[in-house]
Amino acid sequence: MQWPDFQQEERLLLEGFSPIVGVDEVGRGPLAGPVTAAAVILNPVNFPLGVADSKRLNVKQREAAFESIIERAQAISISFVTAAEIDRINIRQASLLAMRRAINGLSLKPGFALIDGRDSLELDCPARAIIKGDATVLSIAAASIIAKVARDGMMRQLALMYPDYGFETNVGYGAKRHLEALARLGPTPFHRLSFAPMRERNRA
Repeated sequence: MQWPDFQQEERLLLEGFSPIVGVDEVGRGPLAGPVTAAAVILNPVNFPLGVADSKRLNVKQREAAFESIIERAQAISISFVTAAEIDRINIRQASLLAMRRAINGLSLKPGFALIDGRDSLELDCPARAIIKGDATVLSIAAASIIAKVARDGMMRQLALMYPDYGFETNVGYGAKRHLEALARLGPTPFHRLSFAPMRERNRA
């Protein structure tokens, strides 16, 4: 497994930028639930343990890393953009909005933002987009874990309200049980109506 490091943050700190925030989002692909972003400012002298790209960690590893980040980070912010907002502005714009909201929700004003992906953001501080940043940049990897664990927890709560869809295991993705429930029961208020198969259902 490739482990992310703090090299990009260290270079920026040496250049006089402080603090450095890492930003990532999860949940672009699911049929239901929000897109979720997290912004994390790590403590340069007290790194969390077990941090890697959230997609490379199993549930137990992610939750352990999540707790370590919560304990050691200088600031954390989580943002959700709802299914209704996604339908209104499209998933790409919703993802960018989630990341902006997460940054704006921080208790510390960042001096520089490192953003996972191709798209930079219009912020009150300089920013850099880094493709696959969650695999290489420690602050972004930490944000990916916070966002993933937070979103999965929300989907487990939705599973209690809508038990037929299997949200506790598929977290909104189009698994067999989820698609069967959609065909039988239709979408919930938390489904993205602009996504197939809801879009095709509305056209029928």
